[in-house]
Amino acid sequence: MTTGNDVRPPDQPHTLAIDIGGTGLKASVLDASGTMVAPRVRIATTYPLPPTGDGSLLTKLGRLVAKLPPADRVSAGFPGMVRNGVVLSAPHFVTKGGPGTDVDPALQAAWNCFDLAGGLRTMTGKPTRVANDADVQGLAVVAGKGLEVVVTLGTGFGTAVFLDGDLMPHLEIAHQPFRKGETYNDQLGERTRKEIGDERWNRRVGKAVLNLDGIFFFDHLFVGGGNARRVDVAGLGDVGRRVTVVDNAAGILGGIKLWEGHHLGV
Repeated sequence: MTTGNDVRPPDQPHTLAIDIGGTGLKASVLDASGTMVAPRVRIATTYPLPPTGDGSLLTKLGRLVAKLPPADRVSAGFPGMVRNGVVLSAPHFVTKGGPGTDVDPALQAAWNCFDLAGGLRTMTGKPTRVANDADVQGLAVVAGKGLEVVVTLGTGFGTAVFLDGDLMPHLEIAHQPFRKGETYNDQLGERTRKEIGDERWNRRVGKAVLNLDGIFFFDHLFVGGGNARRVDVAGLGDVGRRVTVVDNAAGILGGIKLWEGHHLGV
């Protein structure tokens, strides 16, 4: 028998959802339905950015989430390879001055196999799950039917793959060869977009989508991230009918999905 005190309010548990990006750190608290119970907060990502210590990611996130109401659990999306909450690659954050600048060996060592979930758990005192940011965004938008691919276009290029709603093991396609001896990240990241302009950048996005269709034969592809609004789906031809542009807020809204059902690697 339960008493009234044993019954959890219908809008709980509350989830502190964090979206770690190469240009911004964002967070909000979501109720059980995915509705934000507090306005999203954001600060710029600055470099260099070690995981711990003065000026670190954890220090900045601690200040950021202090502005939000309490939550029961924590989820975070991170721009790199993450397995079981441990960072295996942090391509943005091992650089001296951000994407496109030289790699700092000391930062590379600091981020190697860093237990980000453990660090956030210690900081907040709450159960924590961390996954790749494209994976988290995808959890918020996929329909759960067939083979669905998610692409995020922001500071860099991210991907996630789902089969009938189940998250597949993460693949770092961003750092694979794309064209002219450069990677998807090199050719489609924010730094390059600013250099070549939206028109040329859009043509490259179209080529990348066609490449992904040739690799996955996807049933549907979702484009998210801060630059998704710049994508011209009409320019993708027949493949464009299987492409949907989604709101960048999915990077936070997908946070509660990490706690629903079984998802690989988190």
